[in-house]
Formats: sequence, C-alpha cells, structure tokens
Amino acid sequence: MKKILTTITMISIIIFSGTGFANDQDEKSVDYMPSLITKTPLEGRNLAIIIVRKTVGAIQRDGKIKHAVRDVYEKDPMMLMRAVELVNKEFAIIAQANNYWR
Repeated sequence: MKKILTTITMISIIIFSGTGFANDQDEKSVDYMPSLITKTPLEGRNLAIIIVRKTVGAIQRDGKIKHAVRDVYEKDPMMLMRAVELVNKEFAIIAQANNYWR
C-alpha cells in the first residue's frame, strides 16, 4: 500500500507541477542533444541519462519538490529501478539510431 501511495504522490507532483509547461519554454534552453549519434556506446548511455534528467527537470522545475522526491526513491529501490527503466528506453533509441555502433 505504501508503494502505491508513493507512486500516486510522485505522479501527482509531476502532473500538477508541470501545468502550463508548454507555455514556459524559454529562449535560454540549451540544445543538450544536437544529435542522437554518438561515437561509442558509453557516450550513448551518458546521453540517455542526460535526456532523462533533463526531462524530469523540465517537468518538475521546483527544486524543493525534486529533492523531496529524491528522498522518496532513495529509500525505495523500486522507484530507482523505474528511473533506470527510463534510461534503458532512451538508450535503446540511441543505440538504434547509431546502428548499434556497428
């Protein structure tokens, strides 16, 4: 039950804090992903991590809430595993874009 409540809380924080996100795009945005093409799989993995981190940062802009959520997944290994799943999905896209570095 605690895991369900934690998940619902995290989803609520992400949804409600991201209200108006589409209108908040500012001109200060840096293109951290000019291409999915990387020289090595390690560079691809690092790019996948950056994509996930930037996505979370774009959705949840309140630093206090981000740190509060970190406290939650720091103590719940399943929440951390969900974050790893997101990185894995991004990495799979990058690997495919790089023809699996062949």
